[in-house]
Amino acid sequence: MREKILTFIEKNSRVELKELAVLLGMSEADVAGELEAMEEEGIICGYHTLIDWDKVTTERINAVIEVRVTPQRGRGFDSIAERIYKYPEVESVYLMSGGYDLLVMLEGKTLREVSSFVSEKLSTLESVLSTTTHFILKKYKDHGTILHQEYKDEREILS
Repeated sequence: MREKILTFIEKNSRVELKELAVLLGMSEADVAGELEAMEEEGIICGYHTLIDWDKVTTERINAVIEVRVTPQRGRGFDSIAERIYKYPEVESVYLMSGGYDLLVMLEGKTLREVSSFVSEKLSTLESVLSTTTHFILKKYKDHGTILHQEYKDEREILS
Protein backbone atom coordinates (compact mmCIF):
# COMPACT_ATOMS: atom_id res chain seq x y z
CA MET A 1 0.00 0.00 0.00
CA ARG A 2 2.91 2.35 0.71
CA GLU A 3 4.04 2.25 -2.92
CA LYS A 4 0.57 3.29 -4.11
CA ILE A 5 0.50 6.23 -1.69
CA LEU A 6 4.00 7.29 -2.74
CA THR A 7 3.13 7.02 -6.43
CA PHE A 8 0.14 9.33 -6.01
CA ILE A 9 1.83 11.96 -3.86
CA GLU A 10 5.01 12.00 -5.96
CA LYS A 11 3.02 13.38 -8.91
CA ASN A 12 0.73 15.61 -6.84
CA SER A 13 1.80 16.41 -3.30
CA ARG A 14 -1.23 18.68 -2.90
CA VAL A 15 -3.73 15.86 -3.27
CA GLU A 16 -6.23 16.11 -0.44
CA LEU A 17 -6.18 13.39 2.17
CA LYS A 18 -9.86 12.63 1.53
CA GLU A 19 -9.28 12.23 -2.23
CA LEU A 20 -6.22 10.05 -1.67
CA ALA A 21 -8.17 7.80 0.69
CA VAL A 22 -10.96 7.36 -1.89
CA LEU A 23 -8.46 6.62 -4.69
CA LEU A 24 -6.76 3.98 -2.56
CA GLY A 25 -9.90 2.52 -0.96
CA MET A 26 -8.60 3.32 2.52
CA SER A 27 -9.85 5.41 5.42
CA GLU A 28 -8.50 8.92 5.84
CA ALA A 29 -7.10 7.92 9.24
CA ASP A 30 -5.17 4.99 7.71
CA VAL A 31 -3.73 7.17 4.93
CA ALA A 32 -2.77 9.89 7.43
CA GLY A 33 -1.11 7.28 9.63
CA GLU A 34 0.87 5.82 6.73
CA LEU A 35 2.00 9.29 5.61
CA GLU A 36 3.11 10.20 9.13
CA ALA A 37 4.97 6.90 9.55
CA MET A 38 6.76 7.33 6.22
CA GLU A 39 7.75 10.90 7.17
CA GLU A 40 9.16 9.68 10.51
CA GLU A 41 11.07 6.86 8.79
CA GLY A 42 12.58 9.31 6.30
CA ILE A 43 10.90 7.69 3.30
CA ILE A 44 9.06 10.93 2.57
CA CYS A 45 11.79 13.55 2.82
CA GLY A 46 9.83 16.68 1.90
CA TYR A 47 7.16 18.21 -0.28
CA HIS A 48 8.08 20.49 -3.17
CA THR A 49 6.45 22.88 -5.58
CA LEU A 50 7.58 22.86 -9.22
CA ILE A 51 7.92 26.42 -10.54
CA ASP A 52 8.62 27.55 -14.10
CA TRP A 53 11.05 30.34 -13.22
CA ASP A 54 11.20 31.46 -16.86
CA LYS A 55 7.74 32.95 -16.33
CA VAL A 56 8.86 35.03 -13.33
CA THR A 57 10.97 38.19 -13.52
CA THR A 58 13.50 36.90 -10.99
CA GLU A 59 16.77 36.00 -12.72
CA ARG A 60 18.15 32.58 -11.85
CA ILE A 61 20.93 30.53 -13.33
CA ASN A 62 20.96 26.75 -12.94
CA ALA A 63 24.04 24.71 -13.64
CA VAL A 64 24.99 21.05 -13.72
CA ILE A 65 28.58 20.34 -12.75
CA GLU A 66 30.35 17.08 -13.42
CA VAL A 67 32.94 16.48 -10.70
CA ARG A 68 35.76 13.94 -10.71
CA VAL A 69 37.08 13.21 -7.22
CA THR A 70 39.49 10.96 -5.38
CA PRO A 71 37.50 8.75 -3.00
CA GLN A 72 38.74 8.84 0.59
CA ARG A 73 39.93 5.74 2.35
CA GLY A 74 37.17 4.19 4.43
CA ARG A 75 34.56 6.79 3.40
CA GLY A 76 34.57 6.46 -0.38
CA PHE A 77 32.70 9.36 -1.96
CA ASP A 78 30.51 10.13 1.06
CA SER A 79 32.73 12.66 2.83
CA ILE A 80 33.42 14.79 -0.27
CA ALA A 81 29.74 14.61 -1.26
CA GLU A 82 28.82 15.80 2.24
CA ARG A 83 31.22 18.76 2.02
CA ILE A 84 29.69 19.73 -1.32
CA TYR A 85 26.01 19.38 -0.39
CA LYS A 86 26.46 21.59 2.69
CA TYR A 87 26.96 24.67 0.48
CA PRO A 88 23.65 26.60 0.29
CA GLU A 89 24.02 27.13 -3.46
CA VAL A 90 23.97 23.37 -4.06
CA GLU A 91 20.52 21.99 -4.88
CA SER A 92 21.43 18.33 -5.46
CA VAL A 93 24.42 15.97 -5.41
CA TYR A 94 24.37 12.52 -7.02
CA LEU A 95 26.98 9.76 -7.15
CA MET A 96 27.23 8.69 -10.79
CA SER A 97 28.72 5.92 -12.87
CA GLY A 98 30.68 6.77 -16.00
CA GLY A 99 33.20 9.47 -16.84
CA TYR A 100 32.77 11.50 -13.65
CA ASP A 101 31.90 10.70 -10.04
CA LEU A 102 29.50 13.34 -8.73
CA LEU A 103 26.80 15.34 -10.45
CA VAL A 104 26.23 18.64 -8.67
CA MET A 105 23.24 20.84 -9.46
CA LEU A 106 23.31 24.39 -8.21
CA GLU A 107 21.54 27.69 -8.52
CA GLY A 108 22.82 31.26 -8.57
CA LYS A 109 21.75 34.75 -9.57
CA THR A 110 24.30 35.23 -12.37
CA LEU A 111 26.72 33.26 -14.53
CA ARG A 112 29.56 34.99 -12.68
CA GLU A 113 28.20 33.89 -9.30
CA VAL A 114 27.95 30.26 -10.39
CA SER A 115 31.38 30.36 -12.07
CA SER A 116 32.91 31.89 -8.93
CA PHE A 117 31.40 29.16 -6.77
CA VAL A 118 32.86 26.46 -9.01
CA SER A 119 36.33 28.02 -9.28
CA GLU A 120 36.69 29.30 -5.70
CA LYS A 121 34.83 26.73 -3.60
CA LEU A 122 34.21 23.52 -5.51
CA SER A 123 37.42 23.18 -7.56
CA THR A 124 39.62 24.00 -4.57
CA LEU A 125 38.39 21.10 -2.42
CA GLU A 126 41.24 18.69 -1.74
CA SER A 127 39.63 15.58 -3.26
CA VAL A 128 38.34 17.30 -6.41
CA LEU A 129 40.36 16.37 -9.51
CA SER A 130 38.32 18.24 -12.14
CA THR A 131 35.00 19.92 -12.85
CA THR A 132 32.97 20.56 -15.98
CA THR A 133 30.16 23.11 -15.78
CA HIS A 134 27.05 23.05 -17.96
CA PHE A 135 24.61 25.96 -17.72
CA ILE A 136 20.93 25.13 -18.15
CA LEU A 137 19.57 27.47 -20.80
CA LYS A 138 15.96 26.31 -20.86
CA LYS A 139 13.92 23.61 -19.15
CA TYR A 140 11.35 21.82 -21.28
CA LYS A 141 10.29 19.15 -18.81
CA ASP A 142 11.05 18.87 -15.11
CA HIS A 143 10.01 16.12 -12.67
CA GLY A 144 7.68 14.67 -15.31
CA THR A 145 5.93 17.98 -15.99
CA ILE A 146 6.11 19.73 -19.38
CA LEU A 147 6.95 23.38 -18.69
CA HIS A 148 6.49 24.88 -22.15
CA GLN A 149 3.66 24.41 -24.57
CA GLU A 150 4.34 22.28 -27.59
CA TYR A 151 5.46 24.22 -30.64
CA LYS A 152 2.62 24.96 -33.01
CA ASP A 153 3.56 25.75 -36.58
CA GLU A 154 1.34 28.72 -37.37
CA ARG A 155 2.72 29.42 -40.82
CA GLU A 156 0.19 29.53 -43.62
CA ILE A 157 0.33 26.76 -46.16
CA LEU A 158 1.00 28.10 -49.65
CA SER A 159 0.30 26.05 -52.70
